[in-house]
Amino acid sequence: MDAATLTVSYYTAADLPAIEDKLVAVYAEVYSAEAATDPFFTVDRDTERLRAHASAPRWGCAFVDVEGRPVGYAYGFARTAAYHWHGLVTDAPADQLAETDTRTFALCEVMVRDPWRGTGIARLLHDELLSHRIEERSHLLVEPDHPKVRALYERWGYQWMGVMQPYTDAPRYDSLLRPLGH
Repeated sequence: MDAATLTVSYYTAADLPAIEDKLVAVYAEVYSAEAATDPFFTVDRDTERLRAHASAPRWGCAFVDVEGRPVGYAYGFARTAAYHWHGLVTDAPADQLAETDTRTFALCEVMVRDPWRGTGIARLLHDELLSHRIEERSHLLVEPDHPKVRALYERWGYQWMGVMQPYTDAPRYDSLLRPLGH
């Protein structure tokens, strides 16, 4: 990876119309196999989720390209005090579930195209995205059948909090939290 050709950009919800096609194209490539067998992972369903997430408070997206070619992105949004941990299928302490408008950042995606995996770009995207956050902690979901990905997040400081199924047609995910330590 030649650092001189890598560009990292940060976007907010106001920028979504300009970058949505790039995000969808990366998703379509990364999830092509899953989309062929599970309707939850189709591009249409992902685009619905992307738009819903971008309409939430303080949506942000870190995006990386190399010489103008999209490489990957990470995005998420702020949970509000009104958020309820729907879909959490395991017990968690009540104090862990209490929300304020600045307690939890929902990290929805960290996605890197295959040719650039293992190069540190996922960590770069993650760190760039979180550098813009005011929340106390970050929350993400990882599929249990991806233990290497979960181990990566654990090396980044995330800890297991339970099992979550965020949508009725979604798979069950391991739910992980990490303090942001501003």
